[in-house]
Amino acid sequence: MKQLLTCLALTILTQTFAQSNETLTIQKYRQANTAAIMKEYVSFLTIPNTANDTIGLRKNTDFIQEMMQQRGIQNIQLLHANTPNTAPVVYGEVKTPGATKTLIFYAHYDGQPVNPAQWAKGLKPFEPKLYTNALDKKGEPIEFPNNNAYQPDYRIYARGASDDKAGVAAILNAYAAIKESNLPLQYNLKFFFEGEEEAGSPHLDQILKKYAPLLQSDLWIICDGPVHQSGKKQIVFGVRGDTHLDLTVYASKRPLHSGHYGNWAPNPAMQLATLLASMKNEKGRVTIKGFYDDVTPLTPTEKKALQEVPPVDEQMKAELGFNSPEMQGLSLGESINLPSLNINGIQSGNVGKLASNQIPTFATAVLDLRLVLGNDWKRQQQKVIDHIKAQGFHVINNEPTEAERKQYAKLIKIAPGADGMNAQRTPMDLPMAQKVIKAVKSTTADQVVLQPTMGGSLPLYLFEQILKARTITVPIANHDNNQHAENENIRLKNFFEGIETMAALMLMR
Repeated sequence: MKQLLTCLALTILTQTFAQSNETLTIQKYRQANTAAIMKEYVSFLTIPNTANDTIGLRKNTDFIQEMMQQRGIQNIQLLHANTPNTAPVVYGEVKTPGATKTLIFYAHYDGQPVNPAQWAKGLKPFEPKLYTNALDKKGEPIEFPNNNAYQPDYRIYARGASDDKAGVAAILNAYAAIKESNLPLQYNLKFFFEGEEEAGSPHLDQILKKYAPLLQSDLWIICDGPVHQSGKKQIVFGVRGDTHLDLTVYASKRPLHSGHYGNWAPNPAMQLATLLASMKNEKGRVTIKGFYDDVTPLTPTEKKALQEVPPVDEQMKAELGFNSPEMQGLSLGESINLPSLNINGIQSGNVGKLASNQIPTFATAVLDLRLVLGNDWKRQQQKVIDHIKAQGFHVINNEPTEAERKQYAKLIKIAPGADGMNAQRTPMDLPMAQKVIKAVKSTTADQVVLQPTMGGSLPLYLFEQILKARTITVPIANHDNNQHAENENIRLKNFFEGIETMAALMLMR
């Protein structure tokens, strides 16, 4: 027992000394103000923030502006796109006397669509609930405390709790902690909270061009996404690009009796399944001609960082309940540094209790193409279209005409997504990147994971393309946060440590 207590004391001592004095000061402020921080945050989460709720989005911008005003942030304003009736960016800044460099902190306040019926019993997307732990870890619902007695493993369930209102709140509370603790800043700070990220940021380019002089900086720090699956903090230097293709294969004009016409009438579901199967081999490699040809290889620094990422493949297979990864011989980290082709959904006819003995009239699927540096989203779409043509399909962009039905054996309508985004990656060895690494390391005794590329997609290439800016992503949410799905949640340890991390970045030297 004595030896155990000694080890525990040494562990606590090591963790304490691994954190900078500034981080300990921020931590002390947060602990003393947890009740107020949580009250504000829970109020923020009650405001609906889906893309089709313009009233809700406006209430979000009002709430964020009020948060900024309470913290003494200056030049608060809404940045509007040239297109009317679009969600604006909430902007503010802090000018530091004598500072010659500027950091911009980015997060987004909009959220994914919700289907309340899919949420667990007792949960509603915009009625935040506090649980003692995750639902799958037998967490129990409890009332929000009126004091600072919030435990690290508590979770708040609500839409936007992790993606990405946690980012907005962590950034603003980090600045409040710095200000109230009288810690000196060395950078000018700017805050940029977007309202259309979950819709694909369709008007972000307009805003960046329109307000380019206002948005000049030395670095954008993006607070979005989860920490590493190991639970360790991570810094991400790039994001994958993204684009989509909708495919619809046609056959008979009306459903047919599978007994009377089976083996004779073409089956669109079978045609589509065969087509999709032709796009990948058994080892998970995409077989489409040239699919990997224009990938920009990782640098030696990036390869070294990838080798040092903690292995989580066995953990995640057990957590997610499958036996073998799709890409044989590659780790999760290696896989997301390659372009991918995924089927988001496939549909034809009815199944289950509604199934009938019929040959359906059409079959449809949505393809999701994730891109890495070097890929162009329009060029990647065309590679897929060329492959489909090579399989004997006649490609149309409309419902088939009678003449087309008579002329072609295989008919497919392709609707390419018109709003794709390319990948982006910032070099790890830039001086400013090294400062970011040092700052995040000052907040923890654990390893800080350095990732060349995040699995998800953000339109970061626009910052580089329009503003000639560098971006680095520092996520804070727990990896099992259910973002984009039902039962979205934030683990409070991640939220609290996120405040410390954002503060360290604002204070970095």
